[in-house]
Amino acid sequence: MKPPFDLETTDRLLTTTRAVRRRLDMRRPVSRELILDCIAIAQQAPTGSNSQSWRWVVVSHPSTRSEIASIYARGRDAVEALRAETTGQTRRVYDSAAWLVDHLAEAPIFVIPCVVGRPPSEFSAVLHGTCYGSILPAVWSFQLALRARGLGSVLTTMHLIWEREVADLLGIPDDVLQVGLLPVAYTVGDDFKPAKRPPAASITHLDRWNDESPT
Repeated sequence: MKPPFDLETTDRLLTTTRAVRRRLDMRRPVSRELILDCIAIAQQAPTGSNSQSWRWVVVSHPSTRSEIASIYARGRDAVEALRAETTGQTRRVYDSAAWLVDHLAEAPIFVIPCVVGRPPSEFSAVLHGTCYGSILPAVWSFQLALRARGLGSVLTTMHLIWEREVADLLGIPDDVLQVGLLPVAYTVGDDFKPAKRPPAASITHLDRWNDESPT
């Protein structure tokens, strides 16, 4: 039976939607209408108990982006420490993360995905799963929609160390949980490729977990 979608195009979208930092085109404006189009697509993602508790804060004003970037930059030492401890591909990731600390404010749009209904400070694994499982699929759908339109993004979480300060800056209520921050821009070029990953069988346990490496 013929698949309902073109698999080559779909697989390319799914395997080349990268975490984009250095290749964000900070000079090209991004319209709010385009962001709203991508959010509308993200609203079709599944949510726990059909709660539809997603909320999105889109920040385009330069001075507000600058203030958020200043808060984000407090994590510079942590990024540098992690970079010093790594090599190879992981080191390159931290190199680009350090670059983003210095250039975050230049991104034309910040998108902060949120969930209404802040969970209690101590809650079970099932509540963790339900809370984040109700927003992260939508975040990924949003990033895929961006990619399909020639834009890039990266889901960052470092500002959450100072979440309350950003909430106060943006007027986010106390009962709303921020889950990240995505700088959004058009990308420089479109030659993104699948990342190197181990074979799926090497990380998959069939029927039950075993102590030996899966095969």
